[in-house]
Amino acid sequence: MSTTARATPYWLTAPGTLVILALVAAPLVLTLSLSFFPFDPAIGVGDRLTWANYREVLTDSYYHEIFLRSFWLALLVTVISVLIGVPEAYVLMHLPKRWRAVFMVVVLGPLLISVVVRTLGWAVLMGSEGVINDTLRWLGLIDTPVRMMFTFTGVLVALVHVLVPFMVLAVWTSLQKLDPATEQAAESLGASRATVMLRIVFPQVMPGILSGALIVFALAASAFATPSIIGGRRLKVVPTAAYDEFLSTLNWPLGAAIAVLLLIAVLAITLGLNRVVERRFRQVFT
Repeated sequence: MSTTARATPYWLTAPGTLVILALVAAPLVLTLSLSFFPFDPAIGVGDRLTWANYREVLTDSYYHEIFLRSFWLALLVTVISVLIGVPEAYVLMHLPKRWRAVFMVVVLGPLLISVVVRTLGWAVLMGSEGVINDTLRWLGLIDTPVRMMFTFTGVLVALVHVLVPFMVLAVWTSLQKLDPATEQAAESLGASRATVMLRIVFPQVMPGILSGALIVFALAASAFATPSIIGGRRLKVVPTAAYDEFLSTLNWPLGAAIAVLLLIAVLAITLGLNRVVERRFRQVFT
């Protein structure tokens, strides 16, 4: 093989690599470097390097609570998305082709709409004078409005709605590789439907479930629009805390430190959970 032929793949991937470096890697490096500078309200960002921003975040119980809330929220969103998305993808897979196309549009259609628009829709539904409360009052089930806006539950419901399609897509991809003959063979040998799902279907779609769960967890932990609209200022999560430091107090180094710690934590949790789940899964099904 000539030198030109060997270099062709690198030349083909060079434009995409440059775009990623310019739009992803460079901002991350700049954010990381900014996090090591001090901040003085009188003069702004200082010119010496310090660990003070990281020390403040790691030792202040206020930020501990925010990080715990963010990751607990992300974990709940992930679990609920798995419980909804996996059966949904399996049912879609077994629908007739005509209805499958229709319901795929219904499930994945929200991805075509801005997350801000979808979240504002939930704000209309959950408000004190919103559709849900008006309906409950009309049915005589409540006398006073049920508080859903600016609550943890409200953010949880809205995030699940926003992120379930990603789980369905990931599981759907794995189901496309599933051979229907394996299910039929197991049933012909006397296996119950539950056994077929547990021993045949579930192990084969596990990569899709894992990838979907990791995507949903990362997106939920770093979500900004939905928590800021539904949660408001009463329910802070890590992204909204970083936003406030950047634009409210103008403490850019502290906001950068919060963002860097969020990135490190999400990467560590997702990679660690991926290894643990895969190891235990192999032990159970081998």
